[in-house]
Amino acid sequence: METLKKFLAYYKPYKKPLIADLFFAALASATVLVYPLLVDRMTTKAISVEGIDTEFVLKIAGAFLVLIVVEYVSNFYTDYFGHAMGAKMESDMRDDLFRHYQELSFQYHDNTRTGQHMSRITSDLFDISELAHHGPEDLVISFVRIVGAFFILVQMNWSLTCVIFLIFPLMLIFAYRNSIKVKNALKENRERIADVNSQVEDSLSGIRVVQSFANEAIEMEKFRSSNRRFLESRKRGYFAEAVFYNGLLSFISFINIAVVIAGAVLISYHLLQLTQLITFLLYLNTLIDPIKRLVNFTQNLQNGVAGFERFVEIMDVKPDIASAEDAVALTDVKGKVEFINVGFQYAGDSNHVFRNINITAHPGEYIALVGSSGVGKTTLCSLIPRFYETTEGTIRIDGTDIKSIRLTSLRDHIGVVQQDVYLFSGTVKENILYGRPEATDEEVIQAAKNADAHDFIMGLPDGYHSHIGQRGVKLSGGQKQRISIARVFLKNPSILIFDEATSALDNESERVVQESLDKLARNRTTFVIAHRLSTVRNAERIIVLSEQGIAEEGTHETLLKNNGMYAKLHYMQFQPVG
Repeated sequence: METLKKFLAYYKPYKKPLIADLFFAALASATVLVYPLLVDRMTTKAISVEGIDTEFVLKIAGAFLVLIVVEYVSNFYTDYFGHAMGAKMESDMRDDLFRHYQELSFQYHDNTRTGQHMSRITSDLFDISELAHHGPEDLVISFVRIVGAFFILVQMNWSLTCVIFLIFPLMLIFAYRNSIKVKNALKENRERIADVNSQVEDSLSGIRVVQSFANEAIEMEKFRSSNRRFLESRKRGYFAEAVFYNGLLSFISFINIAVVIAGAVLISYHLLQLTQLITFLLYLNTLIDPIKRLVNFTQNLQNGVAGFERFVEIMDVKPDIASAEDAVALTDVKGKVEFINVGFQYAGDSNHVFRNINITAHPGEYIALVGSSGVGKTTLCSLIPRFYETTEGTIRIDGTDIKSIRLTSLRDHIGVVQQDVYLFSGTVKENILYGRPEATDEEVIQAAKNADAHDFIMGLPDGYHSHIGQRGVKLSGGQKQRISIARVFLKNPSILIFDEATSALDNESERVVQESLDKLARNRTTFVIAHRLSTVRNAERIIVLSEQGIAEEGTHETLLKNNGMYAKLHYMQFQPVG
């Protein structure tokens, strides 16, 4: 019932179109019920041994024409406006789902696959749209036709009517039991095709790695494995559907045969006229359509329910990081950042990444974080914009607990430059504007100049309007990094995080990018995560992290004199080999 309430809630903005759709669906059904009555009137009154009543036939023909127009208008409304309503509901659900994905934390996305998300937001929601439109409509059409036909047929001959409607309950029981099997099969199909999508997305995203290692055969085998599982689930689904639909067709044939046999018996005892049997058979055809609609509704229902259950599964995942109800906005940010007894561990992991971290970064201070891989340097900095949530302790900005600050406001004042630069498919200008979408062209150009990117951008075929391809594949590593720096310049945050921003670059590119980073860091509180110690020599303070927490801190010269962990790391990087 809770799931049904959530589904029905999406009809709320479309009450009037829904009512109109159901009205026209009922009207179309009512016109279909009148056709056999007109045929019965034609055969019993208009045609006799004396001849044909031409005037009466013309009246019946006129009635047929009116019914055809009414049926056309009614069906046109349900086909177009009804489908449009379903598509709008699908669009609303897709908006909600995408918004929800945006709200879920890094920790959630670390444990899920993009292909699964794509399947839920496309094919699953399309099936929900079909259910949203056809579901109520098919129920109304079936109800009007079945109930209307029942009362009309009872008036004509109740005994023959009983033959039809005694078989109906058996057919409904059969349909219900087998529809559940169809639904389970369809749900499994969705899970398997989502696995296929995930495999395709993973392999194609890493196509350069695949081809560089000549491992196309391995990726093909992985794809075949997921594709094979999908095929097996499809076969199970087709078997369930074959039993279901062919069983219903057999029931329909059985009803036809039963009516003909029972009608023949009643005619032999003079309890039924031949014209009445013809009318009965015509009404039986009008009953077959709602039966087929019920079958179609059952299919849409199972498809839609399977899709909506997967939709609800995601929507019920609560963001583990969200703004508090009384959260405030950051204003007049100075940039003082305090870590007070901070600890962190990943969900489901009993081991802490680090504990008891105490750091105070003063406004405008340049702090470097170094240490061996896996000690939590990136994770520690990711706690500041709340990409992950602290499990112990408190982080404050200008004395305010970050958990009491609105997320958007907190992240508006923090700029991140990462090693793995992500540029969106589009133009150079669009990617720089990502830092502040409302910025002017002059501000975009100034940000690019500050990042030492303007000259190479102007050398591109279309300058700032040049398309850079997905993930910026048409640019070099240094060019991509400078565009990402320009993006942060445009954002103009008070706190910066440089996460291995130059480690993947060649020496020349590193020099240019490092100059841009130094320019960006002026008068901003800056945290630099680095493996290359040459990039942090000028840091005002270097903090060395180990698995036990903060091992030591100080300037480059002081730490070398202490001959501790930093000195060992420095010796390893700069001691000649051989």
